[in-house]
Amino acid sequence: MAGTVSFKVPSPHGPRSVTVDYARVGSGEPLLLLHGIGHHRQAWDPVVDILATERDVIAVDLPGFGASPGLPDGLSYDLATTTAVFGALCEALELDRPHVAGNSLGGLLALELGREKLVRSVTALSPAGFWSEAERRYAFTVLLAMRGIAQRMPLPVVERLSRSAAGRTALTSTIYARPGRRSPEAVVAETLALVNAEGFADTLRAGGSVQFVDDVPGIPVTVAWGSKDRILLRRQGVRAKQIIPKARLVRLPGCGHCPMNDDPALVARVILDGSR
Repeated sequence: MAGTVSFKVPSPHGPRSVTVDYARVGSGEPLLLLHGIGHHRQAWDPVVDILATERDVIAVDLPGFGASPGLPDGLSYDLATTTAVFGALCEALELDRPHVAGNSLGGLLALELGREKLVRSVTALSPAGFWSEAERRYAFTVLLAMRGIAQRMPLPVVERLSRSAAGRTALTSTIYARPGRRSPEAVVAETLALVNAEGFADTLRAGGSVQFVDDVPGIPVTVAWGSKDRILLRRQGVRAKQIIPKARLVRLPGCGHCPMNDDPALVARVILDGSR
């Protein structure tokens, strides 16, 4: 089931209305899925059906990404505001402290929701925020380059490249270790999502000062990192373990920055195990 939900979020200038697009499937305890910057909720498609056998899965488009409109005037894309947005989203969807899994930016948001005790467990796949300053600059440079290339590429060229495994590799090998597994339709759709991401620049700007430095006590936390992550290097997972000592640190062999596509069965198992 796909839908949209609107809700109010406090701001210094009074409550603001936020609208979020989502898809919901399955039954069981609720599990919220959060994608990374420049992506959309369909990034989770390879694992949703597996997760839905045991969970009520809610995959959302972050504000300003996918089909969700950007945040209204008066709300910024900083971590505190975005955390408040997802706290309000859970209330609007009547989700009582769901499990949450996030990738990249979504992993950082998932951990912050855990730190605020708004969720019952966290699984963070290559989460942002555990970088050194040099690693952050490198990641941001790669992300900006990816978006710049996508914006300059005519849609017919994207569609033609997506029809072959070599073309899909050229388009998506930065985020996937096994880009040939992605369908042509998915590659075109996520390239357009990157091009049209209204919240991209503001989110990246807000992320320049983000450093996750606090523990997430009292709830189960899993941090998983692809062995072939080309954006957030896997040594950042060791830092995450140092900051969150009780976290379970899992290596995802042969997986890139968005591991859901590279090994759906493994990623789904990590998420389900982490949410038990």
